[in-house]
Amino acid sequence: MSRVLASASPRRRELLGMLVADFECRAADIDEELLPGELAVDYVCRMSAEKAAKVWIPGTVVLGADTTVVCNGRVMHKPNSFADAEGMLRSLSGLRHDVMTAVTLMSDEAVTTELITTHVEFAELSSALIAQYLATDEPWDKAGAYGIQGLAGSFVRRLEGSYSGVVGLPLSETRAILEAAGIVTSLGGRHV
Repeated sequence: MSRVLASASPRRRELLGMLVADFECRAADIDEELLPGELAVDYVCRMSAEKAAKVWIPGTVVLGADTTVVCNGRVMHKPNSFADAEGMLRSLSGLRHDVMTAVTLMSDEAVTTELITTHVEFAELSSALIAQYLATDEPWDKAGAYGIQGLAGSFVRRLEGSYSGVVGLPLSETRAILEAAGIVTSLGGRHV
């Protein structure tokens, strides 16, 4: 049975590669607009499921995932400009925010979606520090305009939850979903 990661993200590919060796990646080009009145938890679960559905074909097992940053009720997507990224980082400065990652496994037998929420607290970020960070390549393809696995890891004062979930694929929950579907992981599980 072919296994597919519905993502072009190198971070997700690397994380999934820690759990299973044999899979392919297929980018899932979907409309990522937030629906009017849609809650962040519903949005991130919908995105994960739509990504999986976009690349699923009978006989495959597809893993889709989506990560979003939520601060004071505001969903922060990937920044679309320097000003957008700067505004996001200013909004996160000194505050606690949520990073929500939904993971969907779609197969011939079932569709399962798990939502993992991690609480992240940033230190105060000066204008100079934000400008220095924005001068790097890191913020441009990441929700909330930061990647915890890079330089922005130094912004984090406290984290409660899944570090790998903030990166883009919560390993513990993903391993459990895969093994429940009968997929052998690097740490055990049944084989289909």
